Amino acid sequence: MAFNMRKDLLTFALLGVFALAIIPQHVMSQNCGCAANLCCSEFGYCGTGDAYCGKGCKEGPCTSTPSTPSPTPTSGGSVASIVTTAFFDGIKNQADASCAGKSFYTRDGFISAANSFSQFGSGTADESKREIAAFFAHVTHETGHLCYTEEIDKSNAYCDTTNTQYPCVAGKKYYGRGPMQLTWNYNYGACGKDIGFDGLNAPETVSNDPAVSFKAALWFWMSNVHSVMNQGFGATIQKINGALECGGKQPDKVNARIGYYTDYCKQFGVDPGQNQSC
Repeated sequence: MAFNMRKDLLTFALLGVFALAIIPQHVMSQNCGCAANLCCSEFGYCGTGDAYCGKGCKEGPCTSTPSTPSPTPTSGGSVASIVTTAFFDGIKNQADASCAGKSFYTRDGFISAANSFSQFGSGTADESKREIAAFFAHVTHETGHLCYTEEIDKSNAYCDTTNTQYPCVAGKKYYGRGPMQLTWNYNYGACGKDIGFDGLNAPETVSNDPAVSFKAALWFWMSNVHSVMNQGFGATIQKINGALECGGKQPDKVNARIGYYTDYCKQFGVDPGQNQSC
């Protein structure tokens, strides 16, 4: 009897070792919440390769259609359910027919990019709607209702020569591009590193690759703006262009951003909250 018990225990232990041996590599956590460069597999694990990014991939840089349409904020409904085709086109349709952004910016492109940032639009229903309203308020202002893919004035290279981590490349300019008008060499360098393009050598990618464009905008938002949403819309203005607009410097631009924000909050049926101005 003792021999049989030892035999059973040994068999149990070998099965356990075998089970550990077949767990895919790169596993980080169950139920996901992965880093931006990792996929959430159909079984809820973070990693790379076909086992994670292929069939059943839930979020991240999936190589197949994600099994969920977009990240789902806690109690807030999915980003896709808030940013409807009618809402997105309602912004873009105000741009002139000759605008480059009319064909470049699409709702599908935005939703696809949002899949890589699971914390965007997260929180309660009201918090989710306020953040999405704030994001599109700034996008509307920066691009002229999704008209421009690049800054109009291209004379400034926006090269910070003191930044040695992301040094400027000769002949390249880092003026505003994309929905959030990504600017400066250090932003292009860091953004490219995080979402997967050569930001320093090819900054133009942000304005000529639809798959990168909204990702770059959301990267900037999540890296610099998302954390201050609980302080009110005014704090987001401060983060994006406070040095040039806040403190009475350009009140017309501040008021324009606030106007878009309150309009979008109204469309989403949510109170815009306090501290709207910077």
